[in-house]
Amino acid sequence: GRGNKITFSPVKEFALSRGLSVFQPPRIKNDEAKQLFASHDADVAVVVAYGKILPDEFLRAPRRGCINVHFSLLPLYRGAAPANWAIIKGETETGVTTMFIEPTLDTGPILLQSKTPIGETETAPELMERLSEIGATLLSETLSQLDEITPRPQHDRDATFAPILKKEDGLIAWSLNAAVIERQVRGLQPWPNAYTTFKSKRVTIWAAEVTSLRGTKHSPGKVIIAHGKLFVVACGDETSLNVREIQPEGGRRMSARDFMNGMRVNEGDRFGES
Repeated sequence: GRGNKITFSPVKEFALSRGLSVFQPPRIKNDEAKQLFASHDADVAVVVAYGKILPDEFLRAPRRGCINVHFSLLPLYRGAAPANWAIIKGETETGVTTMFIEPTLDTGPILLQSKTPIGETETAPELMERLSEIGATLLSETLSQLDEITPRPQHDRDATFAPILKKEDGLIAWSLNAAVIERQVRGLQPWPNAYTTFKSKRVTIWAAEVTSLRGTKHSPGKVIIAHGKLFVVACGDETSLNVREIQPEGGRRMSARDFMNGMRVNEGDRFGES
């Protein structure tokens, strides 16, 4: 963190405050880590947002196996960023799945699932916070009912994927429909964020809304309204987007009004030009 001070995650802080042992091996694919894990003689292991494929020795060590909490309704959105991609792809609902872990990515038998709608203006961080609460409850239910649950196999034919996000995923293509761009703005938070260029400088868009202004023939990326609270940019399919919150490179997040005043935005200016 700032000042080169080491800070603990909330999970570690909670564990230490309750006198629990915390082990943080820098690598797990060595004999020392494998022996440490097996030494606990666990009935079951729980894995949440770990981000690494566990070696077979880890999966076999607990008597009842390893359980994962995944932020999607598997087999939909297997992978590293399920909540983000659910928003980006325009899903109206998602949820949490508990499952037994297998060596392949998010393919294990399903234990329990819980659904939740995705809000029309909900960002990925907001959705993930809700899913974490749902996931904690679902995990407790899974562990308490483990003897009664019959695992259900996943069918690969129904699977969709949520690959790890890359920086280039955030670059806005103004030729896309405004609804697609608006979902990118919400779904690509907290990283890489939806970004573009304006007057040769990179800007990040934090909040936007699709407008009802249609039938416009303006080229995508052109500012067609820059007045008051309206900062409307032409998009593909003759759609338009009203930018509400934006952040210039090296600056702070600000309202569209403050940005327009500071950057002296005029109708006819363009986004996406270097």
